[in-house]
Amino acid sequence: MKDLYPSRQNNRPEILERKDPVIHTDRSKDSEAPISSEQLDFYEKNGFLQIENFFSDEEVSQMQKGIFELQDDSRDTFSDKVIREPESDEIRSIFHVHEDDNYFKDVANDQRILDIVNHLLGSDVYIHQSRINYKPGFTGKEFDWHSDFETWHVEDGMPRMRAVSLSIALSDNYTFNGPLMLIPGSQNYYVSCIGETPDDNYKESLQKQKLGVPDHDSLRWLAEKGGGISVPTGKAGSITLFESNTMHGSNGNITPYSRNNLFMVYNSVENQLVKPYSGGKERPEFIAVREGARTYSHN
Repeated sequence: MKDLYPSRQNNRPEILERKDPVIHTDRSKDSEAPISSEQLDFYEKNGFLQIENFFSDEEVSQMQKGIFELQDDSRDTFSDKVIREPESDEIRSIFHVHEDDNYFKDVANDQRILDIVNHLLGSDVYIHQSRINYKPGFTGKEFDWHSDFETWHVEDGMPRMRAVSLSIALSDNYTFNGPLMLIPGSQNYYVSCIGETPDDNYKESLQKQKLGVPDHDSLRWLAEKGGGISVPTGKAGSITLFESNTMHGSNGNITPYSRNNLFMVYNSVENQLVKPYSGGKERPEFIAVREGARTYSHN
Protein backbone atom coordinates (compact mmCIF):
# COMPACT_ATOMS: atom_id res chain seq x y z
CA MET A 1 0.00 0.00 0.00
CA LYS A 2 1.34 3.43 -0.96
CA ASP A 3 2.72 5.44 1.94
CA LEU A 4 0.74 8.70 1.92
CA TYR A 5 2.36 9.94 5.12
CA PRO A 6 6.07 9.10 5.04
CA SER A 7 8.07 9.82 8.19
CA ARG A 8 11.45 8.91 9.72
CA GLN A 9 12.86 8.40 6.21
CA ASN A 10 14.76 11.64 5.59
CA ASN A 11 17.43 13.62 7.42
CA ARG A 12 15.28 16.73 7.67
CA PRO A 13 11.70 17.24 8.88
CA GLU A 14 8.91 18.23 6.52
CA ILE A 15 5.32 19.43 6.98
CA LEU A 16 2.80 17.71 4.71
CA GLU A 17 -0.84 18.59 4.19
CA ARG A 18 -3.50 16.19 5.40
CA LYS A 19 -5.04 13.98 2.69
CA ASP A 20 -8.06 12.71 4.65
CA PRO A 21 -11.22 14.39 5.96
CA VAL A 22 -11.39 15.23 9.66
CA ILE A 23 -15.03 14.12 9.90
CA HIS A 24 -15.77 11.08 7.75
CA THR A 25 -19.58 11.25 7.79
CA ASP A 26 -21.12 13.63 5.25
CA ARG A 27 -21.77 16.93 7.05
CA SER A 28 -25.20 17.08 5.38
CA LYS A 29 -26.13 14.39 7.93
CA ASP A 30 -25.43 16.64 10.93
CA SER A 31 -29.06 16.35 11.99
CA GLU A 32 -28.48 12.63 12.63
CA ALA A 33 -25.37 13.22 14.75
CA PRO A 34 -25.29 12.52 18.51
CA ILE A 35 -23.59 15.89 19.08
CA SER A 36 -24.52 19.34 17.78
CA SER A 37 -23.44 20.98 14.51
CA GLU A 38 -21.55 23.55 16.60
CA GLN A 39 -19.60 20.77 18.33
CA LEU A 40 -18.87 19.12 14.98
CA ASP A 41 -17.69 22.48 13.60
CA PHE A 42 -15.37 22.91 16.57
CA TYR A 43 -13.92 19.41 16.18
CA GLU A 44 -13.44 19.81 12.45
CA LYS A 45 -11.71 23.18 12.84
CA ASN A 46 -9.58 22.47 15.92
CA GLY A 47 -9.03 18.71 15.87
CA PHE A 48 -10.49 18.11 19.32
CA LEU A 49 -13.64 18.53 21.39
CA GLN A 50 -14.21 18.52 25.12
CA ILE A 51 -17.59 17.54 26.54
CA GLU A 52 -17.96 18.32 30.24
CA ASN A 53 -20.03 16.24 32.68
CA PHE A 54 -20.25 13.39 30.19
CA PHE A 55 -20.20 10.80 32.96
CA SER A 56 -22.18 11.04 36.20
CA ASP A 57 -20.52 11.33 39.61
CA GLU A 58 -21.45 7.70 40.31
CA GLU A 59 -19.88 6.52 37.04
CA VAL A 60 -16.73 8.53 37.74
CA SER A 61 -16.49 7.05 41.22
CA GLN A 62 -16.73 3.51 39.78
CA MET A 63 -14.04 4.24 37.17
CA GLN A 64 -11.74 5.79 39.78
CA LYS A 65 -12.17 2.71 41.96
CA GLY A 66 -11.39 0.54 38.94
CA ILE A 67 -8.17 2.31 37.91
CA PHE A 68 -6.74 2.30 41.43
CA GLU A 69 -7.62 -1.37 41.98
CA LEU A 70 -5.75 -2.16 38.75
CA GLN A 71 -2.83 -0.03 39.90
CA ASP A 72 -2.66 -1.82 43.27
CA ASP A 73 -2.94 -5.24 41.63
CA SER A 74 -0.12 -4.37 39.22
CA ARG A 75 2.43 -2.95 41.66
CA ASP A 76 4.39 -6.19 41.91
CA THR A 77 3.53 -7.39 38.41
CA PHE A 78 6.28 -7.29 35.81
CA SER A 79 4.23 -7.41 32.65
CA ASP A 80 4.99 -5.65 29.37
CA LYS A 81 1.52 -4.13 29.65
CA VAL A 82 2.51 -2.26 32.81
CA ILE A 83 4.71 0.72 31.93
CA ARG A 84 6.76 2.35 34.67
CA GLU A 85 8.30 5.79 34.87
CA PRO A 86 11.83 5.99 33.40
CA GLU A 87 13.40 7.00 36.71
CA SER A 88 11.31 5.06 39.23
CA ASP A 89 9.03 2.04 39.73
CA GLU A 90 5.93 4.24 39.71
CA ILE A 91 3.30 2.96 37.26
CA ARG A 92 2.94 5.33 34.30
CA SER A 93 0.43 3.39 32.18
CA ILE A 94 -1.46 0.09 32.05
CA PHE A 95 -2.36 -1.09 28.54
CA HIS A 96 -5.10 -3.22 26.95
CA VAL A 97 -7.63 -2.60 29.71
CA HIS A 98 -10.59 -2.76 27.29
CA GLU A 99 -10.03 -6.52 26.98
CA ASP A 100 -8.23 -7.49 30.17
CA ASP A 101 -10.71 -5.97 32.61
CA ASN A 102 -14.46 -6.70 32.44
CA TYR A 103 -15.46 -3.34 33.87
CA PHE A 104 -13.42 -1.32 31.38
CA LYS A 105 -14.65 -3.62 28.61
CA ASP A 106 -18.12 -2.26 29.38
CA VAL A 107 -16.85 1.33 29.38
CA ALA A 108 -15.30 0.81 25.95
CA ASN A 109 -18.67 -0.43 24.71
CA ASP A 110 -20.65 2.51 26.15
CA GLN A 111 -23.21 3.36 23.46
CA ARG A 112 -22.97 7.09 24.16
CA ILE A 113 -19.30 7.00 23.18
CA LEU A 114 -19.81 4.68 20.23
CA ASP A 115 -22.51 6.89 18.74
CA ILE A 116 -20.08 9.81 18.64
CA VAL A 117 -17.01 7.98 17.32
CA ASN A 118 -19.07 6.03 14.75
CA HIS A 119 -20.32 9.36 13.43
CA LEU A 120 -16.90 11.05 13.39
CA LEU A 121 -15.32 8.10 11.59
CA GLY A 122 -18.26 7.29 9.33
CA SER A 123 -18.16 3.54 9.97
CA ASP A 124 -18.15 0.80 12.53
CA VAL A 125 -15.07 0.93 14.74
CA TYR A 126 -12.77 -1.19 16.84
CA ILE A 127 -10.34 -0.28 19.61
CA HIS A 128 -6.80 0.08 18.33
CA GLN A 129 -5.33 0.73 21.79
CA SER A 130 -6.46 1.36 25.36
CA ARG A 131 -4.63 2.33 28.49
CA ILE A 132 -4.88 4.05 31.84
CA ASN A 133 -2.44 6.93 32.28
CA TYR A 134 -1.45 7.79 35.84
CA LYS A 135 0.19 11.10 36.58
CA PRO A 136 0.54 11.23 40.38
CA GLY A 137 1.19 14.40 42.28
CA PHE A 138 4.85 15.48 42.59
CA THR A 139 6.28 12.64 40.48
CA GLY A 140 4.19 12.30 37.28
CA LYS A 141 6.38 12.84 34.23
CA GLU A 142 5.64 14.64 30.98
CA PHE A 143 4.49 13.24 27.64
CA ASP A 144 6.45 14.89 24.82
CA TRP A 145 4.73 16.61 21.89
CA HIS A 146 3.63 14.14 19.24
CA SER A 147 0.98 13.14 16.74
CA ASP A 148 -0.36 9.71 17.67
CA PHE A 149 -1.00 8.98 14.01
CA GLU A 150 2.67 9.42 13.13
CA THR A 151 3.59 6.58 15.52
CA TRP A 152 0.62 4.40 14.61
CA HIS A 153 1.37 4.85 10.91
CA VAL A 154 5.12 4.27 11.06
CA GLU A 155 5.30 1.62 13.79
CA ASP A 156 1.88 -0.08 13.48
CA GLY A 157 0.90 0.34 9.82
CA MET A 158 -2.27 2.42 10.29
CA PRO A 159 -2.86 3.56 6.68
CA ARG A 160 -5.04 6.68 6.96
CA MET A 161 -6.09 9.37 9.41
CA ARG A 162 -9.35 7.73 10.35
CA ALA A 163 -9.08 7.19 14.09
CA VAL A 164 -10.12 9.21 17.12
CA SER A 165 -8.69 9.21 20.63
CA LEU A 166 -10.90 9.47 23.70
CA SER A 167 -9.52 10.71 27.01
CA ILE A 168 -11.81 10.31 30.03
CA ALA A 169 -10.76 12.58 32.89
CA LEU A 170 -10.73 10.61 36.14
CA SER A 171 -9.35 13.44 38.23
CA ASP A 172 -9.94 17.15 37.99
CA ASN A 173 -7.87 18.76 35.25
CA TYR A 174 -6.29 22.07 36.18
CA THR A 175 -3.94 24.22 34.12
CA PHE A 176 -1.13 23.29 36.51
CA ASN A 177 -1.28 19.51 37.14
CA GLY A 178 0.07 18.29 33.81
CA PRO A 179 -3.13 18.42 31.73
CA LEU A 180 -3.46 17.51 28.07
CA MET A 181 -2.30 20.32 25.78
CA LEU A 182 -3.34 20.45 22.12
CA ILE A 183 -2.44 22.64 19.15
CA PRO A 184 -5.66 23.73 17.40
CA GLY A 185 -5.72 23.06 13.67
CA SER A 186 -2.64 20.84 13.79
CA GLN A 187 -4.69 17.86 12.61
CA ASN A 188 -4.51 19.37 9.11
CA TYR A 189 -0.71 19.09 8.89
CA TYR A 190 1.51 16.04 9.21
CA VAL A 191 5.01 16.52 10.54
CA SER A 192 7.32 14.05 8.84
CA CYS A 193 9.96 13.43 11.51
CA ILE A 194 13.60 12.38 11.34
CA GLY A 195 15.28 9.31 12.81
CA GLU A 196 15.29 5.62 11.97
CA THR A 197 12.98 3.36 13.97
CA PRO A 198 14.71 0.40 15.67
CA ASP A 199 12.84 -2.82 16.45
CA ASP A 200 11.17 -2.86 19.86
CA ASN A 201 11.29 0.94 20.03
CA TYR A 202 8.09 0.80 22.11
CA LYS A 203 10.00 -0.52 25.13
CA GLU A 204 11.68 2.86 25.45
CA SER A 205 9.14 5.14 23.79
CA LEU A 206 6.29 4.22 26.16
CA GLN A 207 8.43 5.52 29.02
CA LYS A 208 9.82 8.51 27.16
CA GLN A 209 9.26 9.13 23.47
CA LYS A 210 12.33 10.14 21.46
CA LEU A 211 11.36 9.17 17.89
CA GLY A 212 8.32 10.69 16.19
CA VAL A 213 8.78 13.83 18.27
CA PRO A 214 8.48 16.90 16.01
CA ASP A 215 11.30 19.42 15.70
CA HIS A 216 10.98 22.79 17.40
CA ASP A 217 10.54 24.77 14.19
CA SER A 218 7.61 22.62 13.08
CA LEU A 219 5.97 22.88 16.51
CA ARG A 220 6.44 26.65 16.51
CA TRP A 221 4.90 26.87 13.03
CA LEU A 222 1.89 24.75 14.05
CA ALA A 223 1.31 26.76 17.23
CA GLU A 224 1.53 30.08 15.41
CA LYS A 225 -0.82 28.89 12.66
CA GLY A 226 -3.29 27.49 15.20
CA GLY A 227 -3.26 30.60 17.37
CA GLY A 228 -1.50 29.05 20.34
CA ILE A 229 -2.08 26.04 22.57
CA SER A 230 -5.36 24.87 24.10
CA VAL A 231 -5.61 23.27 27.53
CA PRO A 232 -9.02 21.68 28.20
CA THR A 233 -9.58 21.83 31.95
CA GLY A 234 -12.54 20.65 33.97
CA LYS A 235 -13.94 18.23 36.45
CA ALA A 236 -13.49 14.47 36.47
CA GLY A 237 -16.10 12.93 34.22
CA SER A 238 -15.43 15.17 31.24
CA ILE A 239 -14.18 13.66 27.99
CA THR A 240 -11.87 14.99 25.31
CA LEU A 241 -12.07 13.57 21.81
CA PHE A 242 -9.10 14.36 19.60
CA GLU A 243 -8.28 13.45 16.04
CA SER A 244 -5.47 10.94 15.51
CA ASN A 245 -3.13 13.53 13.96
CA THR A 246 -3.74 16.37 16.43
CA MET A 247 -0.45 17.48 17.97
CA HIS A 248 -0.55 17.12 21.75
CA GLY A 249 1.54 16.60 24.86
CA SER A 250 1.55 17.31 28.58
CA ASN A 251 3.86 18.73 31.23
CA GLY A 252 5.11 16.89 34.28
CA ASN A 253 3.07 17.17 37.45
CA ILE A 254 4.92 18.75 40.39
CA THR A 255 1.70 19.70 42.20
CA PRO A 256 -0.02 17.73 45.00
CA TYR A 257 -2.95 17.04 42.66
CA SER A 258 -2.88 13.83 40.64
CA ARG A 259 -4.09 13.71 37.04
CA ASN A 260 -5.39 10.34 35.85
CA ASN A 261 -7.26 9.40 32.70
CA LEU A 262 -8.62 6.46 30.76
CA PHE A 263 -7.48 6.58 27.14
CA MET A 264 -9.07 4.62 24.30
CA VAL A 265 -8.42 4.83 20.56
CA TYR A 266 -11.24 3.99 18.16
CA ASN A 267 -10.17 3.14 14.61
CA SER A 268 -12.42 2.64 11.59
CA VAL A 269 -12.90 -0.99 10.56
CA GLU A 270 -12.08 0.30 7.06
CA ASN A 271 -8.66 1.48 8.27
CA GLN A 272 -7.23 -1.69 9.80
CA LEU A 273 -3.51 -2.11 10.17
CA VAL A 274 -1.15 -3.28 7.44
CA LYS A 275 2.58 -3.91 7.75
CA PRO A 276 4.40 -1.12 9.62
CA TYR A 277 5.54 1.59 7.22
CA SER A 278 8.91 1.62 9.00
CA GLY A 279 9.55 -1.81 7.53
CA GLY A 280 10.12 -3.12 11.05
CA LYS A 281 8.29 -5.85 12.92
CA GLU A 282 4.80 -5.40 14.29
CA ARG A 283 4.37 -4.06 17.82
CA PRO A 284 2.63 -6.36 20.34
CA GLU A 285 -1.14 -6.83 20.29
CA PHE A 286 -1.57 -5.00 23.60
CA ILE A 287 -0.29 -1.78 21.96
CA ALA A 288 -1.75 -2.22 18.47
CA VAL A 289 -4.73 -4.54 18.12
CA ARG A 290 -4.69 -6.72 15.01
CA GLU A 291 -5.96 -10.22 15.71
CA GLY A 292 -8.32 -9.58 18.59
CA ALA A 293 -10.27 -6.66 17.15
CA ARG A 294 -13.83 -6.50 18.48
CA THR A 295 -16.11 -4.52 16.16
CA TYR A 296 -18.34 -1.88 17.74
CA SER A 297 -21.27 -1.22 15.45
CA HIS A 298 -23.74 1.55 14.82
CA ASN A 299 -26.74 1.37 17.12
